[in-house]
Amino acid sequence: MLIYARTAEGNDALAWLDHHGQSITESQFAILKAAECQPDTPALKRHDNHHDLVRQGVALLAAEEKSIGGQLGRPSGARFRTYERLKRYADSVKGTLFETQQLRRTIEDIYNYPLRQTAIDLLNRQLRSGISDEMLAQRVIELREEDRLSIIHEEEESRDPRIICSLGLAYEHGDEDV
Repeated sequence: MLIYARTAEGNDALAWLDHHGQSITESQFAILKAAECQPDTPALKRHDNHHDLVRQGVALLAAEEKSIGGQLGRPSGARFRTYERLKRYADSVKGTLFETQQLRRTIEDIYNYPLRQTAIDLLNRQLRSGISDEMLAQRVIELREEDRLSIIHEEEESRDPRIICSLGLAYEHGDEDV
């Protein structure tokens, strides 16, 4: 069983469970490879405990999010990495003219609120490009000032996890469900 969900903190996450509800791997790449199939792959009958496994998978993702990255999500996520980089930058400019209220507020917003999807996409691109901490801080402060950084209004985003997709898997010979 593969589950793709958006967590209560707004992070996208994948889980792969066996037919007993145990996690097979946390590797996002391995999970995506397991989901790979050809367009002409025939659909199979849904397993009797499909919905129970989905429930277990969402619970596992929620618990993992709290234990690994707290509110910030996974350490590989844009929110976590941006927060860490901005904290490092704030520490390096402490006591200088570059230590601003906007920087502190931006760091607090990243910690307290989920990022907008457009901000996640932009930050991922910036982080991959090797942007300096100073330039990253400037860009993120701009996003905050333009109200494009975080989802702050509760009515804009539900705080409950959302299941985006679930996919049952079977061994190639179809003898036993995975």
